Parts: sequence; C-alpha cells; structure tokens
Amino acid sequence: MPTTASRTVLSLAALGLLAAGCGDGSKGSGASEPAPDTRPRALEVAKAWDGSSAAETWRAGYYPLGDPVQLPDGAFHSGDDKEAYLTQNFTLRGDLPRTSRKDGKVTWRDGDSLTLPLMEARATYDRLDGSDGPGPRLTVTGAKLGETTLATSRGPATVPAWLFTIEGYDTPLKRVALGPSRPPKPPIGPVGSPTAELWELDRVVGVAADGRSVTVRAHHGACDDGPAVDVLETDGGVVLSGYMVGTRDGLCTSQLLAENVTVELDRPLGDRLLLDAFTGRPVRGAE
Repeated sequence: MPTTASRTVLSLAALGLLAAGCGDGSKGSGASEPAPDTRPRALEVAKAWDGSSAAETWRAGYYPLGDPVQLPDGAFHSGDDKEAYLTQNFTLRGDLPRTSRKDGKVTWRDGDSLTLPLMEARATYDRLDGSDGPGPRLTVTGAKLGETTLATSRGPATVPAWLFTIEGYDTPLKRVALGPSRPPKPPIGPVGSPTAELWELDRVVGVAADGRSVTVRAHHGACDDGPAVDVLETDGGVVLSGYMVGTRDGLCTSQLLAENVTVELDRPLGDRLLLDAFTGRPVRGAE
C-alpha cells in the first residue's frame, strides 16, 4: 500500500504496549515472511456489525472522517507558518464573536439532516491553539460563523464552521464547529494485545472525493519496515486490518510510530461502516 514519508512518534510505555521484534540490528525472517492472514478476524468483525443495532445507530449519527480544519488558500506562505500550524502555536489578537445560536445542523447530500450542539468561536479556537511553547506563530485577528463540507460516515456533509481570519492570508482558516455524535457500544470486542499480525489503527486522515480510497494513520514499531493495511469489503462495511512488515528479532526501542497509508476500494465507501479489525470498532476520525 502507498504510504507517506511523515511519521508520528508516540510513547509505547504510555500505551502499555511492548514493541514487537528488533533492536539488535540483524535482519530477522520477518522481511521475507508472508503477510498475516487477516481475513478471518476481518470477517468476524464484519459479521458482528452487519444488521446490528450499533450499525443502525452509527448510520443515523454524525461521525466525521475528514480533517475538521480547512486551510486558507495558498497555505503555507513559509516554513515558519507551517511549523506554527503543526505545533498548534497560535496568537489571538482581538476578540472572538459570540453567537446566540446553541445548535448547528449537519446536512447530507440526500437531504437528511441532524441537529447538534454548536461550539462557540472561543472553544473552537482553543482546539486550534494547543501550545504555549516557543517558536513561530500564526495570528488570528477575527472570526465569523460559516459553513464547510466534510467527509462523514454517511458521505459528504455541509456543517457549520468558524472561519478564522489569519494574518497574512486572504482567505480564512475554517474549523468545524460541531463534535461527533456519541458512538454506540460495539457488538464485538477487541483482539487483545497488538502483535506484528494485527495492530490498532490510529485514525482516518481522509476519504477521496469519489469515495474510492481511504487514508488512515497506521501504527508500527521502531524496528520494522513500516505498516501495511489489508481491506475486506462487504455490502455493509469496509474492515481495515493494520499490521507491521519486515520485523526483526531482538529487543526494540520503546517507540510507536505512525504513517499515512492509503487503501484503494473496489467501490465507493458510501455509507458503509469503516471498521478496525483490531478494536472491532469504527475507525475514528479527527475531532
């Protein structure tokens, strides 16, 4: 599967996980071993969700699959601006508006809609500005309430968004002003501890405009050749199975990495459930 070069490093100790394989620098047999058979578990997850009350609840709710932030046109003007965004380093210059509206409406292309609590501009800004550290910053000078389009578990939807004016940019940075619906209790439990054969996926990065591919953040260890993701498609769901490839024998440093992996689908995702074989749950989106 194609992957990006960008990686995220997390603490294995914080997750209570042990890295699988490697560490002594010698190549084990993992690199030439056949890929694990992920199909039995994927089928088990697909069958558990098919026709379940959890699936009905999921299809009736709002669960975003795309990035809740839409960058200004031409972003970014400089490496410093990009670093500021990635490190969540923002400065607020001026006041943010308040609104008397308490609710916002999600509207799908088929006309269905759902009303959810609307986030105030300040609360939405706080989700952008997650750092008080040193380094370059982006300056927000104002905001107004508007809309944006976002991929969801039920297809593209129009949702309320706060449009933040960024110093130096002609168009606003848009940030979705709604949180997802409460997820249902899954009809199947997780596998247990991660192994080289199956790892939990991190999150959905995005869905292609035509629905024919999905990009997810997939975990792997510090001493392997990266992640891979298998796909099982049914009429009601798409089950993704993440695992590591090219593992090495021996001890490994305590790091958990993540890379973007894009998987191609035989037909558009549509309103089919996007499921994680390891957890038995829908793959979460960014919030």
